[in-house]
Amino acid sequence: MKISMLALASLVVGAVTLTVQAAPPSPGVQYQAFKIGSYSAIALKDGAIQEPNDAKSFVVGQPTAEVAATLKNGGAPGDHFDFSIQPLLVHAGAHVLLFDTGAGNYFGDIAGKLQGSMAAAGENPAGVTDIFISHAHGDHVGGLVTPAGTLAFPNATIHMSAPDWKWLNGMNAETAKNVGITQVTALVAAIRPKVVPFEPGAVLLPGIVEAVEIKGHTPGHSAYRIGSDPNSLLVIGDAMHSYVVSVREPSWKVAFDTDQQTGAASRAALVAQSAATGQRLYAEHFPFPGVGKIVKSKKGDTWVPETLH
Repeated sequence: MKISMLALASLVVGAVTLTVQAAPPSPGVQYQAFKIGSYSAIALKDGAIQEPNDAKSFVVGQPTAEVAATLKNGGAPGDHFDFSIQPLLVHAGAHVLLFDTGAGNYFGDIAGKLQGSMAAAGENPAGVTDIFISHAHGDHVGGLVTPAGTLAFPNATIHMSAPDWKWLNGMNAETAKNVGITQVTALVAAIRPKVVPFEPGAVLLPGIVEAVEIKGHTPGHSAYRIGSDPNSLLVIGDAMHSYVVSVREPSWKVAFDTDQQTGAASRAALVAQSAATGQRLYAEHFPFPGVGKIVKSKKGDTWVPETLH
């Protein structure tokens, strides 16, 4: 049963209103350890949301019947989309890296479980040295602060692209609410001393983390490549949301994207490149834990999740 969360987070991108809805209750905190070459990594569940298949809340410009058929052919329900929320933590030598921070208290009870998942995994927020933000939407920056407004990761440098940092700083209360952020002035004030903006595509920690610009979602949306080939992992942020539609029909436009045409082109290029190279991906909104590859098959490009132990 879907419960409207409009009072908690009504997202507006361009002229499209997106109502965040509660996903079915998820079991407590969740984490999954795995490896990125010699690095130890942990997928951390923060929550989950749903969007209806209604031609306006996620996929736009396509008949709902066609979207439903694609979803069903990919093994998903045809009437809605399920999106997990799962930041990633990585131990890389002396660095403890966190990629995005979940929704914090912005989306109510459907999210904000990152701290609990970290505790269950034996991780201390004070030990995080670097945070890498893919973009300034509430389900990615909300966990930067506690409900009291203090820094949730007090010792971490916060890396955010210069275009998205500028965009976040320029938001008024209404604009921020439209992208799922409440009390934006307090958020910016709290994190400002820790933010180190970077130019898109910058090498942030040499040999460890490189920013990868993927245009269209927000002014400075960034993916991150961790490690080096052939053991690298690409954290894709919101370049893709649905493990079925985003992979099988990447050129379909998405309401979440600030520039829908550019977002669709970037997504199609990412799918094609990932399928061609076998790049290992970390998809923050795909089914938990979100680690896998895109593989070409007779049915087209398909998401193949990795079996983790």
